[in-house]
Amino acid sequence: MDFNSEYYQLLPKANHTELLKRQQENIKRLTSLKKGIRSLRERADCLPHLKAAHLDFSGDAVTIGKADEISLADRDKLLAALKEFMPWRKGPFSIFGVDIDAEWRSNRKWDRLLPVLPDLKDKVIADVGSNNGYYMFRMQHYNPKLVVGFEPYLHHYFTFRMLNGFAGCSNLELELLGVEDLGLFTESFDVVFLMGILYHRISPVDCLKEIKKAMTPGGTLIVESQAIPGQEPVALFPEGRYAKVPGTYFVPTGTCVKNWMIRAGFSQVEIFCSHEMNSDEQRRTDWMDFESYTDFIDPQNPALTVEGYPAPLRVFLKGIS
Repeated sequence: MDFNSEYYQLLPKANHTELLKRQQENIKRLTSLKKGIRSLRERADCLPHLKAAHLDFSGDAVTIGKADEISLADRDKLLAALKEFMPWRKGPFSIFGVDIDAEWRSNRKWDRLLPVLPDLKDKVIADVGSNNGYYMFRMQHYNPKLVVGFEPYLHHYFTFRMLNGFAGCSNLELELLGVEDLGLFTESFDVVFLMGILYHRISPVDCLKEIKKAMTPGGTLIVESQAIPGQEPVALFPEGRYAKVPGTYFVPTGTCVKNWMIRAGFSQVEIFCSHEMNSDEQRRTDWMDFESYTDFIDPQNPALTVEGYPAPLRVFLKGIS
């Protein structure tokens, strides 16, 4: 297992010394002989000879390869490997003709961004909490110079490594880092996508301030967050879990997120989309057979979570660093 550090030359103000140190630490972690890590690594590396001739990142499904590019024997191995990476949270994907219907119809979220999407051509971009890389591949359609995904979870990390092993996109890089590590990337990113992250941070304003430090002056931040209804600048702080999800701290109104961004130093902040969540966009599938949206909502009152809190909205905001 190896990391690419050559792309650091595109980030001249980043802390290269510390980043290289982190990479060496992560190489040790990823090459561990512990059963769980070894199993993930073997899944991701089981078909190293498969290289997709056909790539299409313009549609709802991230398409890597066509069915007729691989043998039936390799298709069986591929299907088994992809199944081993369940649950698939983000998608959809089509991998050499194998269609993956993920829990989230992430294409809908991407479509909501399109009206305000900044020019990504030749830009250096961060996708914070990149999961399996669905949005990174969608960004690739716009010919960015570099997209760096921040993903601290090994399951998602190895899933992306397998997918990009097939796709061969040399300008997509994944770091086994989290949002708390953005401070190592001073004035590095022209565009930052922070989607599905902010309500998991115990200090959202500090989080946004660190992100701003990692952005080039005049860069664009896209924020997508779980939210509660209302126009007042307030946030819900659940006693325990919110919609059964641990590690959820402040669940804000859209106005509250806007104020957080302004207080963190962003300008021209606007809420450009807000919508109710539903079980058509987030649901169980054959590729994610655990609890999903309907299990998080009061069956007698869909306006409430199972804990009795207001059911979630999703809000989208844009700001300039």
